[in-house]
Amino acid sequence: MSGPLEGLKVLELAGIGPGPYACMLLADLGADILRLERGDSTRERDVSWDLLNRSRYSVAVDLKNDAGRELVLELCEQADVLIEGFRPGVTERLGLGPDEVWRRNPRLVYGRMTGYGQEGPLSQRAGHDINYIAVSGALWPVGREGERPVPPLNLVGDFGGGSMFLALGVVAAVLSAKTTGQGQVVDAAMVDGSASLLSMTHAFLNAGLWKEERGVNLLDTGAHFYEVYETKDAKYVAVGAIEAKFYAELLKGLGLSEQELPAQMDRSKWSETKGLFASLFKAKTRDEWTAIFEDSDACVTPVLSPSEAATHPYNAERDVFRADGALQPQPAPRFSKTPGSIGIAPHSAGSGTREGLVSWGVDVQQQEALRAAGAFG
Repeated sequence: MSGPLEGLKVLELAGIGPGPYACMLLADLGADILRLERGDSTRERDVSWDLLNRSRYSVAVDLKNDAGRELVLELCEQADVLIEGFRPGVTERLGLGPDEVWRRNPRLVYGRMTGYGQEGPLSQRAGHDINYIAVSGALWPVGREGERPVPPLNLVGDFGGGSMFLALGVVAAVLSAKTTGQGQVVDAAMVDGSASLLSMTHAFLNAGLWKEERGVNLLDTGAHFYEVYETKDAKYVAVGAIEAKFYAELLKGLGLSEQELPAQMDRSKWSETKGLFASLFKAKTRDEWTAIFEDSDACVTPVLSPSEAATHPYNAERDVFRADGALQPQPAPRFSKTPGSIGIAPHSAGSGTREGLVSWGVDVQQQEALRAAGAFG
C-alpha cells in the first residue's frame, strides 16, 4: 500500500455500510487495515462483490471466544485506530470497549459509527439511513413541489453524514494522539453528520432565503435554471445556471434572449419559465443538447447512469473509474506526492486470515494455537 496514510494501522470490527466505507477510504489512502469478522479462516482467498471491503485483509475472529478476544486486544497494542459500528454498549459487553483497549494502548483512537450516537433516547433504537436523515431534518427538503420527500439513496446519512465524518474524525484524533499521547472516542452519528450537511440550508433559512416547502427554492428544483429536464429520447440533462453570466449562456444555447423572459430571480415566474424550458429541451436528444453546450459555461450536463459515467470522456481522461475485473470508483481525493491506490480486491469473509495476521506479526505457529483455541470461530 502507498498513500498519505501509509503506516497508519487500523483494526475494523466488521459491520455494514458506513463503517466499511470509512475503512475503504482510509485503506485506499494507504492505511494498513485488518477487517475482523465472522468467516472461514481456511477458505482460499476469492474475490467478493463488495467493493466497500477492498484494499484490506479479512480475518476470521470469534469475538465471543476468549482467545479471539485476547487476539484483538493484542493487535490493539500495535494499532493506531479501532473502528466499530455496533449498537452502543456491545463492545463493552464483549470486553473490547475503550477502557479495555486503552489499558493495552492508551494512544489508540476508538472510532464508533452509529445512527443515533452513543447516548440519548434513541441510541439503542434500530434504524437505517432514511430514519437518521428524517430525524436530522435532511430528508424533509428533498423532493418536488407538492410531493412527499424522496430518499436520496443512502448517500446523505450512511456515507455523507456517517462515513465521511468518521474518517475525518479518526484522522483528526490520530493527529491529536501524536501530540498528546492519548487516544479518544470518536462518536460519529449519522444524525449529527447529516445535520451538519444542512449548514448552508440553515443559513438560508435564518436569512429568510429558504422556505420549508419542497420544490420551491433555489436548489431543490424550484428554479427553472436549477432543474433536470427530459430530452427527446427519454433521457435527461441537468441544468445549474445560477449565476447571471452562466444563465445568459444557458439562454443563448436555448435560442432565447433575456428581453423576452421574466427576470431570472422573479420567483413568481419560475414555474412558467420552467414549462418553456421543458418544452425546448424535449425537442432535442440528450446528445444533441450535450453537443450544443459542450464548450459553454451554461452549466448543462448529461445525466448519466452509473455505468455510462465510466465511459464519459471526462471520467475516462481522469481515470475516475477502474474497470479491470469490476467497475469501481478510484480512490479520492487525489494527492500530488503520495497518491492513494486500490489494494487487494475485496474477498470472502475470513479468507485473508493467514496473510493478514502474518502481516501484523502473528506467525503461522501462533495462528495454529489460536485456531485450536477456537479464536477463529
